[in-house]
Amino acid sequence: MLTTAATALAGMAAGVPAAASGIDWKPCPAASGVDCASLTVPLDWDHPGNGTIQLALARRKATDPAHRIGSVLMDPGGPGGAGAGEVQNGWSLSPKITTRFDTVGFDPRGVGQSTAVRCGLDEISADDPQVPKDAAEFRQLISYDRALGTSCARNTGPLAEHVDTASVVHDMDAIRAALGESKLTYYGVSYGSLMGQQYAETYPDRVRALVLDSNMDHSIGTTWEFLRTETQAVQELFDQFTAWCGRSTSCALHGQDVHAVMAELYSRAEQGKLGTPDDRLDPLALVGLITQNFYGPTWDALAKSMVELRDGKPAEAAFGTGEISVPSAFGSVFCSDWRLPVTSFPQLEGYRRALAAVSPDLHFSQLGWGAATGCAGWPAPVRNPQHPLSIRPGVPMLMLNSRFDPATPYGWAERAARQAGAPLLTYDGWGHGAYFKNSQCVTDATDEFLLAGTVPAPGTHCAAVPPSGQSRVDGPAGNTAPRTVAY
Repeated sequence: MLTTAATALAGMAAGVPAAASGIDWKPCPAASGVDCASLTVPLDWDHPGNGTIQLALARRKATDPAHRIGSVLMDPGGPGGAGAGEVQNGWSLSPKITTRFDTVGFDPRGVGQSTAVRCGLDEISADDPQVPKDAAEFRQLISYDRALGTSCARNTGPLAEHVDTASVVHDMDAIRAALGESKLTYYGVSYGSLMGQQYAETYPDRVRALVLDSNMDHSIGTTWEFLRTETQAVQELFDQFTAWCGRSTSCALHGQDVHAVMAELYSRAEQGKLGTPDDRLDPLALVGLITQNFYGPTWDALAKSMVELRDGKPAEAAFGTGEISVPSAFGSVFCSDWRLPVTSFPQLEGYRRALAAVSPDLHFSQLGWGAATGCAGWPAPVRNPQHPLSIRPGVPMLMLNSRFDPATPYGWAERAARQAGAPLLTYDGWGHGAYFKNSQCVTDATDEFLLAGTVPAPGTHCAAVPPSGQSRVDGPAGNTAPRTVAY
């Protein structure tokens, strides 16, 4: 375990690079060939004397140490994704990268094996009407959020209000320094892209190469724009799925009206008649179960599942586990980073009705709706609210995004790239996490940037790869993508 003196913590908090004191790596107990360690950082970077927390790290060494370039720090998103845990499970970039770089994953503050956010089980499992039908249910939603946030603070202590991404950025710089790297090489996907964006804002002189995949747009200023863009993205994916079914004889719904099937499923969910008597799906659960198949995408499985659900099979049989899990850190992190006010039932109901016009099939994005309504009554302050990126020109960055992404819409990446002055490499296919979509074009361009700093030509697009045989977590040969968490 690495311990750090209070003076070093104060220096890091002031923006002074910490001297590399050497991380005490030891073999991970449950992951062959991987080293584990922890790093001590301030709980509150603005007041480094107010206690410390631990960050969990995991490392796979470069396979060609004689030609090693350095370390690539990696984050799988979330919020709540555990990078150290994913690296222990085999998550990595291509062999071109793992030959020359140590792969280092970290569990962000509040997550995984780092000092964790813990929330009350009773509060988590209480009734949560995320799509309230009236003012009384809206008040219940607000009460649920408030009670859950209060339980997180009670069970976690002060850390619950210090898990914002701006704090994580300082943690990343402390990891860089402890690794002995003068500049940071980083791959972050989804919510990890926000960490990279804000690192470039905060520490532009300490960047060697940032690859930001499936980009957040932290400049979105209103609840409506956030919900609208998320909903538009999932509708585009459903339209793409429908078109695929129309041209693919392997689709279990080939030759059928897919829109009509979806309308039937949604109507039954609204009436409380979808699924088995012991396991009914409401509209939000149905949309979540549909859209989780857009991440890979796994269109073959989705079509078969829709047929089974239409024909009365249990939700577990139709969609695997039938459960969408949200890490306990999600609310504490997301509600610290986003101010998306929802103040009344008429306002939220107005959003719901308007979103149904944006997405005639799915009606809303389960992820976007759940994130926004989950913060409606959250009791902690928004420490890191939205703002347009302000990054000094010349910071070495490359952004990636699928044209059809169900979680981080392509428009988000376009706006983030313009604000950052960064090149955007577009994968003209489907799914979340462009690097892991079996596109040699994307992989080669990204690897060349990480290895040599070579940037693709402006406006570069990589052709779509047919998704029908993809698993949601499969990547190109030699790569393993992290499981989907949320963003």
